[in-house]
Amino acid sequence: MMFLQRACCNTLIMGLLLFISNTVLHAQNPVSTWEDAIEQLSMDDEEEEHHWEEELEALSRRLQEPVNLNVATRKTLEQFPFLNDLQIENILAYIYLHGQMQTLYELSLVAEMDKRTIDLLLPFVCVLPVAERQQFPSWRTLSKYGKHEVLTRLDIPLYRREGYRTKYMGIPLYHSLKYGFHYGDYLQAGFTAEKDAGEPFFALHNRKGYDYYSIHLLLHHLGRLQTLAAGDYRLSFGQGLVVGSTFRTGKTYSLATADLRSSGIRKHSSTDEYNFFRGAAATVNIVSALQVSLFYSHRQMDGVLEDGVITSIYKTGLYRSETEAAKRNTFVRQTMGGNLQYEQGNLHIGATAIYYFFNYNYEPNRPEYARYNLHGNFFYNAGVDYRYRLNRFVLTGEVAMGKQGFAALNKLSYTPSRDYRLLLIHRYYAHNYWAMFARSFGEGSTPQNENGWYVAAEASPLARWQFFASLDLFSFPWWRYRISKPSQGIDGMFRTQYTPRQDIVMQLSYRYKRKERDVTGSGGKEILPNYQHQLRYRLTWSPQRWQLRTTVDYNHFYSRGTSAAQGVQCTESASYTFAFPLKLSVQGTWFCTDDYDSRVYASERGLLYTFYTPSYYGRGFRFSGVASCELNKQWMLLVKLGETLYQDRDAIGSGNDLIHGNKKADVQLQLRAKF
Repeated sequence: MMFLQRACCNTLIMGLLLFISNTVLHAQNPVSTWEDAIEQLSMDDEEEEHHWEEELEALSRRLQEPVNLNVATRKTLEQFPFLNDLQIENILAYIYLHGQMQTLYELSLVAEMDKRTIDLLLPFVCVLPVAERQQFPSWRTLSKYGKHEVLTRLDIPLYRREGYRTKYMGIPLYHSLKYGFHYGDYLQAGFTAEKDAGEPFFALHNRKGYDYYSIHLLLHHLGRLQTLAAGDYRLSFGQGLVVGSTFRTGKTYSLATADLRSSGIRKHSSTDEYNFFRGAAATVNIVSALQVSLFYSHRQMDGVLEDGVITSIYKTGLYRSETEAAKRNTFVRQTMGGNLQYEQGNLHIGATAIYYFFNYNYEPNRPEYARYNLHGNFFYNAGVDYRYRLNRFVLTGEVAMGKQGFAALNKLSYTPSRDYRLLLIHRYYAHNYWAMFARSFGEGSTPQNENGWYVAAEASPLARWQFFASLDLFSFPWWRYRISKPSQGIDGMFRTQYTPRQDIVMQLSYRYKRKERDVTGSGGKEILPNYQHQLRYRLTWSPQRWQLRTTVDYNHFYSRGTSAAQGVQCTESASYTFAFPLKLSVQGTWFCTDDYDSRVYASERGLLYTFYTPSYYGRGFRFSGVASCELNKQWMLLVKLGETLYQDRDAIGSGNDLIHGNKKADVQLQLRAKF
């Protein structure tokens, strides 16, 4: 009743928020497909901080520099998650049989290509005549026609955290500087520099200015040398059971995003200070169907070193206090390995191996639930992955082993027609599987201590309707955090989308989740199941220059023997693009939850290549506004203002992050130069 009373009291206030928002993409804009997937993953996986700069930057560049379908390869087309394997193969077969496309309208003649998929693909592709085989351009061409981009960002908090009174040694400003140079897909180079809020600048332990510097160089299509990376880079092979440090989407958004595709060697240009390799990597085509990749990395890592033993690895990249600065560059991690791939017709087979070691023993504190976690000095992983297509069936998987344990993932997808698709996934990740760089499909963030069956279906039986349903049955053979016994759970979702006309999209989704957890205060002696129901309604309307979106979430969390907790949020957004190069957008969120378990999420997209999905619990409001102005073809300025106001507390956060008062406001500035 308390929850309902609070909700009713705020109904009138919510009416004032009906046209408040952040930037909302057009209903048919394919970028929203990736952004919705990113939003879902942010809600699914809270164990790690995610950086989406590179993915959103690459997607934005594709909008400005579309892929020429007449020279596109399978790997090029695989970067678009809304294309399935059969559609990709049919596009390549069409060009092989009929010659170069003369117009994009020919996509409608490609088997299995429906109107929705074509609409999603069109902004990213083009058709241009190709007179001869494409070769790596001369250095003179690169220097003359290559494109430069400089991006700088400054965050100014309008509040003061407790840490600045006694602990933090720098000013409370965040600043980053990025430079990038590229020429098509042939060459990408640049550097990234970042200073987090609270870190000193050209002083104390940061005498070199920024606390984080990153340099990358990536070359493609140098004859048999398919890819060459130097500096900082990322890797992903197979299904990620050995190494997978690139973009990964959630398991409950769509079949396209649940189907992980290997991306090989990629540049690292984001401000993520942990998830990357530093050294060199290369991919060489031995013959047309066989290629080999080799890589080596040497990195100084952050952590706690006690008596010559690494007791913890520090992943945040924050060096605001003396305690945090003491963790910087305390040990070295070296990594080496390779991948071998054979692809001919409908068959793909790959093998990946990696070996990595520290210069000190790694012996972290391991409570009972982490008894089988990685520890020691040197480690290795090896795996074999495959993909085979038989008519409308596609079988994909990977089997891997490590110094301890093994893991297996197998997928079977069936596409009876272009409007229907089924997916079945089985995973077995041993409780003692050690794989530091693995990222793959699952309930947890790493493939360890998890077994499960996942089944999903997508259908578009009517022209304006789309349906998605999934069910995941999973179990954990060993303890987990806050679960003092082997446990199991269920995760199910149903989602429907209705598009009555091109400028209106309505979505309704329901998710049910059941997991087990220790009863608070029982010391692990009492374990009960938790039940969670999540309901979301979203309406997107894009009349002419306006872009409007309404999102309403309801979260119901229940544990046997306790009172049910409920949470609700309503987010309204609106943006307007003027005739001159100016775009304004505002967003407002009202949230009201009983506790942390019933927390809600409200995503914001403001500055270039950024995505923000904070969680809220308690009662309050969140407001934000963004203005972006293209001063000319070279310069673009963005300004974002945001404020969170809590109505149920007098302080925000705790410890060094404590903010006295119930308001948290900040200003973000970003300037981009292209030439």
